Amino acid sequence: MRVLGRDAMWTASTYVEGKHGRLVVQFSRKPLDSELKAIEELANTKIAEDLKVEVVIMPREEAERIYGEVIYDLFKVPETVRELYITIVYDTSGEIWNINACNKQHLPSAKLIGRIVLGKARFRQAKNLLELPFDIEP
Repeated sequence: MRVLGRDAMWTASTYVEGKHGRLVVQFSRKPLDSELKAIEELANTKIAEDLKVEVVIMPREEAERIYGEVIYDLFKVPETVRELYITIVYDTSGEIWNINACNKQHLPSAKLIGRIVLGKARFRQAKNLLELPFDIEP
């Protein structure tokens, strides 16, 4: 969202296995090469800054009251789930850089990730989805 704007706010899916992964976001157009380069550069800058990652377990109603819908992706958490794992990534200033309701394991620090190298992005116009494959290097 920070590079592509609010049109890329909603995550459709994420996948990470080993040193490979893919992020899929809702988006309305094929991104420019300069935008893709900026995404990769920003990701690696934030990794180098060693952003703090915190996971907070809280009642769903409290999480929604405090943070609103920004904690969710395109795929909502089922209403029957009453307790959420809120993953918060803090910028170097202490402000929230990213926040998400997620049940996956996370590293305690961004620096432990390594370097992100974007692969060939794929824009699926029929579904308004942008797939961003990536590899993780030491």
